[in-house]
Amino acid sequence: MENILRPLIVIGGSVLLTLIIGWATDRLLRKADDRHSETPLWGLLRRARIPYQLVLCTALLRGSYHEADLLPEHRVAVGRVLSLVLIGATAWLAIRIAAAVVETTYTRYARAHHDAARVRRVRTQVSLIMRVVSAVVGVVAVAAMLLTFPAFRAAGASLLASAGILGIVAGVAAQSTLSNMFAGFQIAFGDMVRLGDTVVVDGEWGTVEEVTLTFLTVRTWDERRITMPVSYFTSKAFENWSRGGAQMTGTVYLHIDHSAPMDKMRDKLRDILRDCPAWDGRAFGLNVTDSTPSTMQVRALVTAKDPDDLWTVRVTVREQLIRWLADEHPYALPRVNAADAALPPGFSAAGRIPARRAFQHDHQPAPRPDRP
Repeated sequence: MENILRPLIVIGGSVLLTLIIGWATDRLLRKADDRHSETPLWGLLRRARIPYQLVLCTALLRGSYHEADLLPEHRVAVGRVLSLVLIGATAWLAIRIAAAVVETTYTRYARAHHDAARVRRVRTQVSLIMRVVSAVVGVVAVAAMLLTFPAFRAAGASLLASAGILGIVAGVAAQSTLSNMFAGFQIAFGDMVRLGDTVVVDGEWGTVEEVTLTFLTVRTWDERRITMPVSYFTSKAFENWSRGGAQMTGTVYLHIDHSAPMDKMRDKLRDILRDCPAWDGRAFGLNVTDSTPSTMQVRALVTAKDPDDLWTVRVTVREQLIRWLADEHPYALPRVNAADAALPPGFSAAGRIPARRAFQHDHQPAPRPDRP
């Protein structure tokens, strides 16, 4: 009877004590979250209740397993398994706590600063810091798990002796990976590109959606995802439309006839922009920038508060100006002349010679046919 009650008491008591401590801790965190609503720390810490309870339960079982006297012939194996679970749960708990602290710090910073570019820069740095912390904690946890096996302890001396050679080999083999990792740190703390920035890479326009230590994802306007190594942004030129403020100036080019009413087009452009919510009201203009034998090139200059609004303003101006010209001034649109061009007075269309000479040429008597 004692062989049955002892394991039940030890295991059941450990699980029950874990549930009680976990419930009490969760209640305290909930009250702290309600009392301090200005900070999300306590609410974020509640997400770590599962690894917290797992650490408690595993620690209690690991400490009281000898008292349970359960499976004595497998005591070493069970103890090692509990140690591995305890190490993994502790690493999980550490990552959750670090994520809660970092996320709280970022939230406070975002509330205190209204500069969107600076907030995006901090968000990028926070994301990369969390990835580094997770990687370091994971490596330490795996190393601690391996050290629980006697075979790995015995091989430690030889591994340390050959660490120099292995380091050189690994450095050569992972040269591109290491360069991408260092490029990721350079992007995060060098403020080259941030989450949410509007960039143009390889002719593709999009928004930076994800930044890691090795790759960066750009979401294009048509919802495609372009994934490229972060070393691209440290070795090649690219356009970042979000640097130095989100305000932008754009242009709309039109090819129209030389007889187009420029003054009326300027008035119409002003009316279109006044009715366009995306225009920020800073500036606009309409000028002739080039001329060809058949058309002239007109440039409409517009402004907006960010790249998305600038795109809206440009397409609106282009569409409504062309529609207005087609409805009100159709002669101002480019056309292909099917009739003869008008010539200066005194010239004829036949060979572009003076009219008198052309008349004489047309009224000369026809040559008589030679008689046989």
